[in-house]
Amino acid sequence: MNSPALNALDVTAVLDGTSPLPQLGVIQAQGEDAANFLHNQLSNDVVLLPVGQSRLAAFCNAKGRMQASFVVIKTAPDTVLLVMNLDLLAQTLKRLSMFVLRAKVKLTDASGQWQLRGLLGSSARALLGNAAPWHTVVADGAHAVALYPAVVGDSRVPRALWMAPMGSALPEGPEVAPEVWAWSDVMSGVALLSQPVFEAFVPQMMNYESVGGVNFKKGCYPGQEVVARSQFRGTLKRRTALVHSPVELAVGQDVFTPTDPEQPCATVVQSAARPDGQGFDALVSGTLESQQTGWRAGSADGAALELLPLPYDLLEDI
Repeated sequence: MNSPALNALDVTAVLDGTSPLPQLGVIQAQGEDAANFLHNQLSNDVVLLPVGQSRLAAFCNAKGRMQASFVVIKTAPDTVLLVMNLDLLAQTLKRLSMFVLRAKVKLTDASGQWQLRGLLGSSARALLGNAAPWHTVVADGAHAVALYPAVVGDSRVPRALWMAPMGSALPEGPEVAPEVWAWSDVMSGVALLSQPVFEAFVPQMMNYESVGGVNFKKGCYPGQEVVARSQFRGTLKRRTALVHSPVELAVGQDVFTPTDPEQPCATVVQSAARPDGQGFDALVSGTLESQQTGWRAGSADGAALELLPLPYDLLEDI
């Protein structure tokens, strides 16, 4: 359960407005083979993605471990944008480019061509209403993608990713600090992969199959057999959980359980300070068994982590 201090916070007032997103960048794939090329590399369907719409997707190695993840936006039949964490962009662009071969597609770092903002509360609702996650609205060259809402107690705060060509007028709304946006990211339960956890997880370990990030009916892509086997053979033993911590947590930090103090049982995926100053909330990927025995930050004697409800249901093993 959420702490009394947080429950007393006016969440809808704090999570309202627009925030810069300097941590994100954009890879552009352009050419007649752009959609087909990415379809063969990512965990989600890009070929059948309608122009003007978006999806979540992962880029995995041959062992199914995530090397990057993206909000994929098809802006034209021959153009697809990949919005991702900037700290992984250069190496991801290099890795994807290795597979282009004779495909008619050009991959470039287009970060300098786009303004990126996070929209919260009324700012998100004004553009997207109550749209389901990944639904996208296009207007005046700008794209607004509905993200998973931030769920805090009984409050469900709409969130959106807004991107427009550099120089475009910014969406209306009060300025929200990047730290507050980061907390809303955590409270949505959906994280983009970042450098400290490069190749640490298969997509299901970050709950991607439950939030629209994996299509099990599409064709092959790197790591597809491992990802599918994890799902269809009931071998999922690690999931991402939402937790509260009295101490700051770093992305990539090990988490332990007192019942097995020598071996880490979980890893911090994303973390942010609560706006009320009452500790930190985080997404932590760990074994299902250890979730039941209790998680501790940094060591088996570290601060106890409190499990909070995820804002969505997990897809059951098939």
